[in-house]
Amino acid sequence: MILRRLPAAVLAAGAMLLAAGPGAQAAPAPHVSIASLKQLPTPLPYPYDVDADAEAAVKAALARARVGHKRVLLDLGGNWCADCRILAAVLQLPEIAAFMKAHYEVVTVDVGRYDRNMQIPARYGLARLPGAPTVLVLDEHGRLINAGHESALTDARSMTPQALADWLASWTK
Repeated sequence: MILRRLPAAVLAAGAMLLAAGPGAQAAPAPHVSIASLKQLPTPLPYPYDVDADAEAAVKAALARARVGHKRVLLDLGGNWCADCRILAAVLQLPEIAAFMKAHYEVVTVDVGRYDRNMQIPARYGLARLPGAPTVLVLDEHGRLINAGHESALTDARSMTPQALADWLASWTK
């Protein structure tokens, strides 16, 4: 067998690439200028517009993503949620904002107290949200690519800004 003739280090590197999953070809994460969430500017933002037409915003983001060959990040949450506001503040850091602009079309979707705009996550197989924020990453054709990882940022307060950036980068092309 040909594989037996390859050096062990080459086999190990190949196995790591195969196991890396969706982030294997991801863009490198930006270096975040702050080490701790305590260094975020305050007050934290209130990112969710309760009066926004979420359906129209998602449709427009998907259209822009197709043209720009980007991912779509649907941030499902509410202004009552501390982890949602922390994520929003990290997304506003200049280095993260530039990264997101280059790789994603971002839509914040207000889900109220899990009683508003719930048809959007349902479209991607989520009848109930596992928490907030729930983050859906879609490819430019609107297909969910982070299935099983939608709730990864529901405890954003326990992550570092760099860990949040790394997670966001892992879903890019």
